[in-house]
Amino acid sequence: MNELMGKQALVTGGSRGIGAATAVALAERGADVAITYNTSADAAATVVKEIEALGRRGFAFAVDAGDAVAVSDVVRRAADSLGGLDILVNNAGVGAIAPIGDLSLEDLDRVLAVNVRGVYAATRAAVPLLSDGGRIIHLGSCAADRVTSPGMTLYAMSKAALVGLSKALARELGGRHITSNVVQPGPTDTTMNPADGPFAEAQIADLALDRFGTPGEVAAAISYLAGPHAAYVTGTELTIDGGHTA
Repeated sequence: MNELMGKQALVTGGSRGIGAATAVALAERGADVAITYNTSADAAATVVKEIEALGRRGFAFAVDAGDAVAVSDVVRRAADSLGGLDILVNNAGVGAIAPIGDLSLEDLDRVLAVNVRGVYAATRAAVPLLSDGGRIIHLGSCAADRVTSPGMTLYAMSKAALVGLSKALARELGGRHITSNVVQPGPTDTTMNPADGPFAEAQIADLALDRFGTPGEVAAAISYLAGPHAAYVTGTELTIDGGHTA
């Protein structure tokens, strides 16, 4: 379980849900981990304590994931605190689920600012800092591949953009042996989409498995892509969706 010993990782949006589970999973495998958060300072502090309890160094940085300038700066500050950067997990994201006519241009701007522009800014800042053989992992969504219900236009569009970014990065950074991949979760039990929420029954009905996934299951996939056994995996999508796309 120490395959990431000596590695430094940054997980954006790492105070809750999949991001928090990922930060702890990377620390369990030996990495020092920095996380970003927006308003959940107490939750972020709890994650840092979990990282430190595993004998690893943990850091938390407050940032609005939709502010590209601030995101770029926090990537550099995280790398400085960690003493380098080997793994970037672009996890921070927001959702806006509604019929297209009910979504405002302000909704459009916010979702694209966080889910696309902020990811691009974090990646752009990280590329010169990443060690050769580093890892970039983007959190997408199964909705980028298959949409089964109305109201997903904006969210699905924003997550689909990450596939194009990731594939292009795989080509651009392959000479440095830096891999770039997208993890596409299906319905996962988080505060954004709880397994006992009002839309859960309809989502479960569309799965091959009769349950939501857990943050830990998605984090395990991210940890695999971050580790040495995935050194030959790049430019691809790893789907963890309970059969949503089956």
